[in-house]
Amino acid sequence: MTDDTSRPVATTPDSDFTLSIEQALELYTTAGLPRTPRSIQRYCAKGHLQARLVETEIGEKYLINPESVAKHIAYIHEVTPATGRDSSRLVATSRDNTINEKPIEVQPATGADQPRQVATSPDLSRYVARVESENEFLRGQIGVKDTQIKELTERARETNVLIAGLQKMLSPLLSAPSDRRPEDRQHQQGG
Repeated sequence: MTDDTSRPVATTPDSDFTLSIEQALELYTTAGLPRTPRSIQRYCAKGHLQARLVETEIGEKYLINPESVAKHIAYIHEVTPATGRDSSRLVATSRDNTINEKPIEVQPATGADQPRQVATSPDLSRYVARVESENEFLRGQIGVKDTQIKELTERARETNVLIAGLQKMLSPLLSAPSDRRPEDRQHQQGG
């Protein structure tokens, strides 16, 4: 068994977070990159700047590491020439409206082009045969199920007819007590 433990995460001490957003704004402005307070907050939230969100009496605020501001400013200066974001765009040149007298050359197809292979191959036909046999089996099963459903429907109809006849036979026996025979009423009263 090995004692392979991971290293603890290297964190910056809280004492290194000394800049407020306003002080960071001054550093960006001094570097020729004016920003808004909201931009600095976004930089902190996205991790472009090392910052801690601390509770104050009136809410939360960011405290920023000054080294991360300097690194971010250097990064912006490094990237800006590559993207050309702060420089004006080049003017588009106008198109030449004259018709080119030189005809366009059409290249013939190369001789090495091969047509696509036909999708049917011996292996594929084996799969097609298998799928067709399964389809035939399933069609047969559907026919059997349809026959069973037809028979069950007929049995349900027969059952309904029998229950209706049984109800018709039992209705006189289940009639109200006022329809009883007189001797039954005397037997109950004299009882």
